[in-house]
Amino acid sequence: MSDPIVERSRRMIEQGSKSFAGAARLLPPRTRRHVYMLYAWCRYCDDQIDSQELGFGAPGDATSGAQVLARLEDLTRRALAGETMQDPVFVALQRVTRAHDIPHHHPLELLRGFAMDVDGRRFPQLEDTLEYCYHVAGVVGLMMAMVMGTREREALDRAVDLGIGLQMTNIARDVIDDASCGRVYLPLSWLSESGVPAEEIARPEHRAALHGAVRRFLAEADLYYRSATQGLSWLSPRCAWAIATARGVYREIGRVVLEQGEQAWDTRTVVGKPRKLMRATHAALEAAVSVALRPARRQSAARDSRLWRRL
Repeated sequence: MSDPIVERSRRMIEQGSKSFAGAARLLPPRTRRHVYMLYAWCRYCDDQIDSQELGFGAPGDATSGAQVLARLEDLTRRALAGETMQDPVFVALQRVTRAHDIPHHHPLELLRGFAMDVDGRRFPQLEDTLEYCYHVAGVVGLMMAMVMGTREREALDRAVDLGIGLQMTNIARDVIDDASCGRVYLPLSWLSESGVPAEEIARPEHRAALHGAVRRFLAEADLYYRSATQGLSWLSPRCAWAIATARGVYREIGRVVLEQGEQAWDTRTVVGKPRKLMRATHAALEAAVSVALRPARRQSAARDSRLWRRL
């Protein structure tokens, strides 16, 4: 008999992120169910802040966003405190955090990331953007790693790196759409160096310069993707395969953005099935090597000192 909470969560990930849904199917069944449920809560909160449906639509105004954020924080705290919840996504969050003993401050860190959007925060330097990426995606990677049975600090840091890399790819892919909604996540100092006024980022005459800034940004994202690869050695074979696949497919999105040049934002960037299959096949080998060489990989897992570090 199917579990309605899990089934609803599964539908949310399949409609909201085909790339993640495909990778999640590679996970062991119990882990997959819990990944679905954690994703459902994250997706729901993100959509509520942006007045979207499964990632689609235009963000709402700041006043309504502040009210929505307050409601989400209240419901999240109540779920974490063990109160009986009616909304399926908060039931899902409650189940996952209980089952894996996820510290309560981690879900709340995600909401603090959404608060940056509600407050219209600006990002003068790369460090500021990376802090945002941690809150809206890095901490999700951390919680997902806990769902997959990992608690070591080094492994969790690599999961954070993956989340940051994924979010940087999102920023690169959606830079024009975000700007049309008044959101600019690229470091303002970089845009200034490129001669692109932040308030004119979507103008066609700035496309070449903008693409140059995005190329530089994706080069930084690659540092986080490479670091995330080291985290595979702390995972089970199937979890490592799923994570390596998600990493590979998302990194491929950035490569498509680079390949398309100034036309990268004329339509939404997607990775076709052949490239996804190629990434999944490569990920299987990558995961197998990481697991087979686990002791050596862990011993040589010194993290790049240039990367953003959580406290």
